Amino acid sequence: MRGVHSAVDNIRRSVFTEVAKLAYETEDYRKVDEIPYNIIPGEKAYHRADVFIERAIISARTKLALGMDIDPRKPISSAIGEAATDHKYFKNPLVNVIPFACNACPPKQIRITDSCQGCISHPCMNICPKDAIYLDSNKHCHIDQEKCIKCGKCFSQCPYHAISKIERPCAEACGMDAIGSDELGRAKIDYDKCVSCGMCIVNCPFGAIADKSQIFQVITAMKRQHEVIACVAPAFIGQFGKDVTPSKLKRAMKKIGFADVVEVAVGADLCTVAEAHDFLDNVPEKIPFMATSCCPAWSMMAKKMFPEFKECISMALTPMVLTARMVKKDNPDAMICFVGPCSAKKLEANRRSVRSDVDFVLTFEEVQGMFDAKNIDFSNIKEDESLEMKEGTAMGRGFAVGSGVAAAVVEAIKHIDPDREVLTEYGDGLMECRKILYKAKTGKYNGYLIEGMGCPGGCIAGAGTITPVKESQINVSRYVKEADLKSSTQSGYIDRLEEVEEKPDETLDVQ
Repeated sequence: MRGVHSAVDNIRRSVFTEVAKLAYETEDYRKVDEIPYNIIPGEKAYHRADVFIERAIISARTKLALGMDIDPRKPISSAIGEAATDHKYFKNPLVNVIPFACNACPPKQIRITDSCQGCISHPCMNICPKDAIYLDSNKHCHIDQEKCIKCGKCFSQCPYHAISKIERPCAEACGMDAIGSDELGRAKIDYDKCVSCGMCIVNCPFGAIADKSQIFQVITAMKRQHEVIACVAPAFIGQFGKDVTPSKLKRAMKKIGFADVVEVAVGADLCTVAEAHDFLDNVPEKIPFMATSCCPAWSMMAKKMFPEFKECISMALTPMVLTARMVKKDNPDAMICFVGPCSAKKLEANRRSVRSDVDFVLTFEEVQGMFDAKNIDFSNIKEDESLEMKEGTAMGRGFAVGSGVAAAVVEAIKHIDPDREVLTEYGDGLMECRKILYKAKTGKYNGYLIEGMGCPGGCIAGAGTITPVKESQINVSRYVKEADLKSSTQSGYIDRLEEVEEKPDETLDVQ
C-alpha cells in the first residue's frame, strides 16, 4: 500500500492544509468548525455511506491535527482556545484510532477460497498441525476456524493458491502486536505496547488512524513573532518534488515563516562519532553488543520488550536532539522545530529530558500542508547558492536509509581505531528488530553493532513521508554523493560534541 497515492492521502493532506490556512489567515478561530464543510462540500458522500459520517471523520482528524483529543460530542471550536498556543499542546496518546472511521476489519484468518480444486493430494490437510482442514461432500477443503492457529503452513502449500490470508492491515503493520479489537470489532491500540512508529497510520486503507500534530502551534508561534528555526532531517531530499533542491527548500521554508533552516545531518555526524566512541569504550568489555539509539521507536521497543538489554542501547543523543541543542546554544531565544519523516519523534520530543531542546515536531507531510496553505509553487522559486545546506557529511546524510547509521559508525571507527574490526546487523522494521534481539539472547550477536529501524526501509519510510520509498532511496543516494565531506569524523562541528552531549537520565520518560 505504501507508495501508491490514494484518497486517504488526499483527505489527510487536505486537513493539514485547512488547519494551516486557519492558523495563517485568521484570528477568528471559530471558523475551524467550517473545515469539514470546506473539505466535503454539498450533500454527496464520496467514500462513505453518507456525507454526515464523512464530515464527522474530517472533524475528528481536524481535532487531532490541532493537537486535541477526539470527542465527537463537542464541536472542534470548543477547545480551540487551548490549541491556540505557541508552545506544545498535545497530550498522549499520540496515535489515535477514529472509531467511527474504522471498518472493523476481521482479525487474522486463513481461508480456503472457491479456487480449491479438491485435489487428491490435499497437501494443505497433510501439513496442518491441528487437523483443522476437512473435506466437504464435493471433496473441497474447508478450515475449521476454531481449530486453526493461523500458522499459514497450508497457505504456502496449496498448488492452486486457493488459500488466502486475511489480516487487519494496521495489525499486520504493527511490529509491537499493539493492535487489538474493541467490543464492536474495531481496532484498538494497546498503549502499553505502542511505540508510536506510525506504521498503522499509513497502512490503514480506511484512514481510521491518525496522530496528533503541532501545525497550529508552530504557525501561532510564528505569528506571535517568535524566531522558529527548522531542523530538517536528512530524509527531506526529494520529499517536496524531484526538482526541489536544498536551497529551494530553504527559501520556501522562510516564505512560510521559518527564520532559518538547519540540516540535521550535522547532528547525525555528531551522533555517529559519539556512538563510535561508545562502541569502542564498551564492547565487549562492559556490554555484549551495542545498539544504535537514533530511532526512538526501535529503542523504546528494545527497552520495553528486552529490558535486560537496556544498557546495550547507545546512550548517544539522537541527531534531532544534538542539532537542536547546538542551534539553541547559538540562538538562545529561538524555538526549534524538527521537520522529519517520523511520528515517533513527536513522542521523543515530549520527554521531560528533551522538551527543553525541541519545541515542535512536524512531518514532511504536515509541512507540505503549510506550503499548500501559502500557495508555494517551487517552480517559481529560484536557486540561491548562498542557501545551500552543506554542513552535513555523506555519512550523516546516509542516516536516512536503512543500515546507513551502522555504516556511518563503522566508517568512523575505522578512522578512530583502524585495527578494530566491527561486525554489524540491521533490523528492518520492528518485527525484524525483535527477531534480532531474540537471537541476541543466545549470544549470536556478541561483539556486534546492531542498527534498528522502526520503519522498513529506514527513515525514508516513516509515517510522515510523501515520496515512495524506492524513489527516496535514489534521491538520498544522490544527495549522499553530492556531499563535500564523506566521513562524520571530518565534520566541522565535532569540537562541539562535548558541549551538547549531556545524557538524559531516562530515555523512556514521555511525560
